[in-house]
Amino acid sequence: MATMKVLTLIVTYNEAENIAALVPEVLRYVPTSSVLVVDDASPDGTASVVSALAQQDSRVSVICRQGERGYGSAMIAGMRHAIAAGFDAVLTLDADFSHNPADLPKLLSALDAADVTIGSRYTGGVRVLNWDVKRLLLSLGANAYVRYLSGLQCVDCTSGFRGYRASALARVDLGSIRTSGYAFLPELLFTLGAVSIDEVPICYTERRVGESKMSKRVIAEAILRPWILAARRIGRGKTVVPPRRVAPGAAATDQ
Repeated sequence: MATMKVLTLIVTYNEAENIAALVPEVLRYVPTSSVLVVDDASPDGTASVVSALAQQDSRVSVICRQGERGYGSAMIAGMRHAIAAGFDAVLTLDADFSHNPADLPKLLSALDAADVTIGSRYTGGVRVLNWDVKRLLLSLGANAYVRYLSGLQCVDCTSGFRGYRASALARVDLGSIRTSGYAFLPELLFTLGAVSIDEVPICYTERRVGESKMSKRVIAEAILRPWILAARRIGRGKTVVPPRRVAPGAAATDQ
């Protein structure tokens, strides 16, 4: 993917403290990438921070959404921008440094042989920092719950640290995904269908600055939405086509 046109997409709400440091780190590890921040009118001035960075570096841009909120719709806005602008690959990571920008090259490299790459906390063992046992068990349980209902076969269905071939995103109707919170992540995989997926081991670190966006509404959606996916599976009359595990040196579906 070295010759590919790459966009790193970051969704933000009240991340001014983190984003000023994160964007330069992204560009440090993937200097050929452009960076797009989609901000939901953060009252802490996140968009202004990114705008200042954009004035210093043409690779940086920001979309500030007014009157619209939600992780899922913000991701869709960024992905649509990537497709329309002719990017070949989209990398996504959280704005709070829970995903290490140093791992971005691994996700990008893995796109040579896959349509989607996932920075997995649980492939080849558990790799999380600053979580208590309860939080870890909840995350593992959530992934098992999603896999059971949706038919997805990824180890870490809920990781937002990913790489996508834009061609894979362009093949589906992103607007059909109505999820506003983090349940967007497994639903996008479900919607993509029979793509090739590679899970890359990464270490996840709990945020040190800022507040979590995990509200009661987001949690409720994460519990209920997989049942919608299960109903869609039944409606199709068959199990959703599982992701195709890629072998080393294999080619992705689109080059």
